[in-house]
Amino acid sequence: MQNVNDKHIKDIFMKDSIIILCGGGPAPGMNTVVCSVAKTFLSNGYRVIGLHGGYSGLFSKNPRTEDLDFFKADAYFNRGGSYLQMSRFKPTDKDFEENFNLALFQENNIKLLVTVGGDDTASTANRIAKFLEAKKYPIRNIHVPKTIDNDLPLPNNTPTFGFNSAKDEGAHLARTVYEDARTSGNWLIISAMGRSAGHLALGIGEATHCPMTIIPEMFNNTAITLDKIVRLALSAIIKRNILGIPYGTVVVAEGVFHDLDPQEIKNAGVSMTYDEHGHPELGKISKAVLFNDILEKEFKKIGLKVKTRPVEIGYDVRCQDPIAYDLTYCSELAMGAYELFAKGETGCMVYVDANGESHPLYLKDLQGADGKIPPRRVNICGGTAQNYYSHICHYVTEADYEAARKYVSNPEDYDFKKILAW
Repeated sequence: MQNVNDKHIKDIFMKDSIIILCGGGPAPGMNTVVCSVAKTFLSNGYRVIGLHGGYSGLFSKNPRTEDLDFFKADAYFNRGGSYLQMSRFKPTDKDFEENFNLALFQENNIKLLVTVGGDDTASTANRIAKFLEAKKYPIRNIHVPKTIDNDLPLPNNTPTFGFNSAKDEGAHLARTVYEDARTSGNWLIISAMGRSAGHLALGIGEATHCPMTIIPEMFNNTAITLDKIVRLALSAIIKRNILGIPYGTVVVAEGVFHDLDPQEIKNAGVSMTYDEHGHPELGKISKAVLFNDILEKEFKKIGLKVKTRPVEIGYDVRCQDPIAYDLTYCSELAMGAYELFAKGETGCMVYVDANGESHPLYLKDLQGADGKIPPRRVNICGGTAQNYYSHICHYVTEADYEAARKYVSNPEDYDFKKILAW
């Protein structure tokens, strides 16, 4: 006679299942997506499995998995962080050929792989889509776009989830920092996360009326150099001195430092470690401290008396609770993933339009020549950026040259538009 518990376990494993993994770094709304996916598929009769360790779990003989039931999903859907442990593991071609854990899918009757992540995770999802198709495995995959960097190519300037929550908290921190600058009569140098694009830095700068925000996309007509970054910051400081405003903030996207020639960082005398290729390990240091140190040396060099302090905005905005926008948006993305699955879609990223309708964005159509999903950068010529730089920012123009000579002998070198060749 069959044991009741054995029959229950057998029934569970016979059910059609889906599996969810989270890749890259955390962003507000990770739990909202995962738990909303779980709730949606559970209500439609599916078993839902959570895979810990990101993509590493797919290429491991002993992956760490657990079933996600309603009570677990209901307890975590509105929390920050990620209940499913994440990783930045990137499978090699050898991993695909030798280590892909097909048994995990076969033994658990998994019909769909849901991946949640940014550009790297999406690029790997694209590789998995091609792999599953080539092997003719009966497994579909749908990607949910997340990143506080907002750099995945969604249509109509639609944000990635996590961006608005991170911007909200980043702006809250930057507002407090700006008030400190105003109260103390100092300048605060803020570095904001954004490896490939300046969306978060620009969003924080615009929201807090920061007099200068420096992002990689500004250098559309000229190469990024440390000298130009420094002169842009000084342009704002000099202009505010002319206006009788002896304080302010400068927001710098970390991406400007990643785009620099490594030798420039070394020549600036900044103390840091280097990898085996001789490249500075920028991920290990505070970009705010780095830039502040360089600025202080420049102040002494030109004889400008300014007191600055560095502030880093980064890890403190990744695991906060999502704001209402992301709670709603992430729920819609999760339900959209189910809608696409029900229509037979695979190898795609879910996109939800302004009306809440879900659409597939096929990963193969988004890839670049290298097979990776290229980052979406700030449209520096668009209204958001141009209006901010035209009306909110403070910087030296030709009309300020005479007044600026009180602070520097060569004011034309600090002319904002000349520095950028705008």
